[in-house]
Amino acid sequence: MSETKKIDVNLLYAILLREVENDTVQEVDPNLYRNIAEFLGNIKNHDYDGIESKITESLVKMITEMTSILLKIRIEKATSLDEIDYSNLLDEERFILDSEDELRQRKETILSATLNGRLKLLETVGENHRARSIVIRFLKPMDQIMGTDLQSYGPFEAEDVATLPFENARSLIGKKVAVKVSWED
Repeated sequence: MSETKKIDVNLLYAILLREVENDTVQEVDPNLYRNIAEFLGNIKNHDYDGIESKITESLVKMITEMTSILLKIRIEKATSLDEIDYSNLLDEERFILDSEDELRQRKETILSATLNGRLKLLETVGENHRARSIVIRFLKPMDQIMGTDLQSYGPFEAEDVATLPFENARSLIGKKVAVKVSWED
């Protein structure tokens, strides 16, 4: 599918049906998820009343369910072998699978280090994990704080975004003073 088409319910259903009917990940428009996001964004940005509102809600629900099923099927197919099959995967799907591959590698590293008595590696992994930073968004104003890295941070106003050491960020998130910034924010 080399040409870019505007997405609609019928086209999405046809793509999903083709994916279900085949054992391998099918070639799709590289902009598929962006087209779906644009389509849903346009629908959600309109104010509909009465029956139009109910139809729109049903349409959004249907597209949401089809997209979720499509993504799940494509990821499952790509990972059904020992090696991930990246052919025909979209960038967004590769993004998901890269994190799964990293998770698998991390598990293997910890298990191998534990079973082979590599204490130094385990200590280093723990230290590096605690020393990492997290991006957070403040929900409330906050005075200046001393980070676990002995650096000063702040003061902060509500909605400020900052990168803080893991332990400090985790504490602030736990106290509901801040939230972790994720890709959706």
